[in-house]
Amino acid sequence: MIKNLKILLAEDDPNLGMILKSYLEARGYIAELCDNGLKALNLFKKQTYDFCIIDVMMPVKDGYTLAKEIKMLNKKVPMMFLTAKSMQEDVIEGLKIGADDYMTKPFSMEELLLRMNAILKRAYDNSDELEGNVYQIGQFTFDYNRQMLIKGKTEQKLTSKEADLLRMLYKNKNNVLDRSEALLNVWGNDSYFNARSMDVYMTKLRKHLKTDPSIEIINIHGKGFKLLINK
Repeated sequence: MIKNLKILLAEDDPNLGMILKSYLEARGYIAELCDNGLKALNLFKKQTYDFCIIDVMMPVKDGYTLAKEIKMLNKKVPMMFLTAKSMQEDVIEGLKIGADDYMTKPFSMEELLLRMNAILKRAYDNSDELEGNVYQIGQFTFDYNRQMLIKGKTEQKLTSKEADLLRMLYKNKNNVLDRSEALLNVWGNDSYFNARSMDVYMTKLRKHLKTDPSIEIINIHGKGFKLLINK
């Protein structure tokens, strides 16, 4: 079981929402609860999440709309829909948006956890990624939860933005991390001033990683950044 991952939980039923949150936290996950789709979207823009559980019928912004907008920000984040409906059309709509699974209320908490773990295993089963949001980046161990970059006996404390950017770079390693996607995920918008700020943070990350010559963060003109790890 992959633990210590951050889960965005969007559920407008306060009783079910708190039960789900407590159940997930008791099993080692970090769960944040929102009671409408707009609040969930705003939270997703400000923080990095590893999994989304989304109720279809919510006020302000429904679950399908929320899921579509989340996928525009991060197409790779796995998600599961919850609904009181059992119509086949709803299942198809959710899967078209990009949901990994779909559960109809009422459901068993144990079944939800089993399905969620199966999705997480497929999404994050990587020999370079260790349990608990800890990643091996060349000669460095990157502990995302502690915001710590470790090499030998040397530990470098990262800021929250540095940690979020490094994790996004790692998850897109050897591929281009789109500038707008990074800005929307870490800063919440892709304004000119935030773009300049991100360039500064990328420079800081390069300095933190420079003692390992196998690691390189390069600019891809007009597109974004690429983390290269030459093993």
